[in-house]
Amino acid sequence: MAPAQILKELDIDFMSKRYIAAVLSAVVLLICLASMLFRGFEFGLDFTGGTVIELGYQEPVEIAEVTGTLADNGFPDAIVQYFGSSTDILIRLPPVEEGEAASAQRSDEVLRILGEAAAGDVELRRVEFVGPQVGEQLREQGGLAVLFALIGILIYVAVRFEWRFALGAVAALVHDVLFTLGIFSIFLIEFDLTVLAAVLAVIGYSLNDTIVIFDRIRENFRKMRKGSVIEICNRSINQTLSRTIITSGTTLLVLLALYFLGGAAIEGFSLALIIGVLVGTYSTIYIATAMAVWLGISKQDLLPTPVVKEGEVVDDRP
Repeated sequence: MAPAQILKELDIDFMSKRYIAAVLSAVVLLICLASMLFRGFEFGLDFTGGTVIELGYQEPVEIAEVTGTLADNGFPDAIVQYFGSSTDILIRLPPVEEGEAASAQRSDEVLRILGEAAAGDVELRRVEFVGPQVGEQLREQGGLAVLFALIGILIYVAVRFEWRFALGAVAALVHDVLFTLGIFSIFLIEFDLTVLAAVLAVIGYSLNDTIVIFDRIRENFRKMRKGSVIEICNRSINQTLSRTIITSGTTLLVLLALYFLGGAAIEGFSLALIIGVLVGTYSTIYIATAMAVWLGISKQDLLPTPVVKEGEVVDDRP
């Protein structure tokens, strides 16, 4: 028997664990919110402004050695890290008020200092500059993008299904976003525009899985006239479980390859998507569906309205 067929024949009582899942999610989200409020984020150049300099060495170099050399020559605020290997480093300098021209001079000075310290075995790979005002605008617009996406989804699901499902879907998406952002805050992982793009992608991915389950719940409400709401929800989740596992599994394989083999440039992007796919699969069941159950979804809410002709008697018993 094929694995997909075995998964379709499962009868797991997911909804019986919804209270435990709610408590677990509440605790985790409180930790994430506390970290975001009091610890903040390690914003990247896109949001803070400043200069990024990528250098390549002929031989492996120690981060502490580069940091010390820069500090001794007038760059105590420089942040140095490896960029893919021990011969490639990334240097971040805070923004300056003088603008791009001054940043170009600072990058040339950094190259000169490190070139002298390494006997000329340093190659300039890349220099990027973002002004502080641009970084602030990007941060504000990124937050608005997430907010507008959630509002649009709320309207879409309310029109397509029912308002209880809409609130459940948005609650799941907010849960996924806060969890993903919380992980980046707790572990102080760099948060830049690529991570923000991944968060928006997580919203779309999680919604897709939620819509599939909601569609099956609506279909089963019309077929299983004698089942309770809990039974119908459990049956719908089990019926779509094979699709969820196969879709999430293949997506995770690609994202894991990107994370481990794609280099430092897309590390944050792929990590945010990995977190989002995992937590999105969980929230579809235990946040979106459970929320609709708690709000009192019933068969009458999803059954089509019968067209009554004059003189007909309609039997509306379930």
